[in-house]
Amino acid sequence: MSAGAVVAARIEPTSAQAARQAHILDAAEACFVRNGFHRTTMQDLAREAAMSPGNIYRYFDSKEAVVLGLAERDRERGAVLVEALERAGDRHAVLTGILAAYFSEMTRGAAILRLDLWGEATRNPAIGAMVERGDAEGRTWLVETFSAIAPACDAAGLFEAVAPLMKGLIVSRALIPDYEAGPAIRQLLALIDAGLTEKAAR
Repeated sequence: MSAGAVVAARIEPTSAQAARQAHILDAAEACFVRNGFHRTTMQDLAREAAMSPGNIYRYFDSKEAVVLGLAERDRERGAVLVEALERAGDRHAVLTGILAAYFSEMTRGAAILRLDLWGEATRNPAIGAMVERGDAEGRTWLVETFSAIAPACDAAGLFEAVAPLMKGLIVSRALIPDYEAGPAIRQLLALIDAGLTEKAAR
């Protein structure tokens, strides 16, 4: 067996496993959007993925583990977007580009799933911890970015001012089938720009 074949043999299982996990996550997202997190069972996931329940459990041992996998996939996609935008422009351009892309490209299904998980977070400690961790990561990134763009601004205060509008965008996307996010996105970016140009009150 050649060295190349040895490398291929080592890589293929990992690639196949990643593909199978992605397939399960896609199926889970469809189930959660259609039936809600609470009503979806692992058997439902298996049917959606056209796999046996035993195969599902080889990759995820619970619904909470599946949701954690979805969250991790979202973080990875976000990191790729940040990296691409950082290569393309300055911090301000990165910020506005990421926010505009995130809210304009969010599908209604993704928004519905987010609302469902917010509700589940009030009842399920594992989901609650995941949501809290994701919110904290987003807050940290935005506050640090605000501070890097305008060191004199009240970065934490600016975040508190825009956070409800960002959540409102997600709620509107979920509840209104033909929601047009453009006006709210422009309002969000204008509010951020105004906050970045204000001098700190202290």
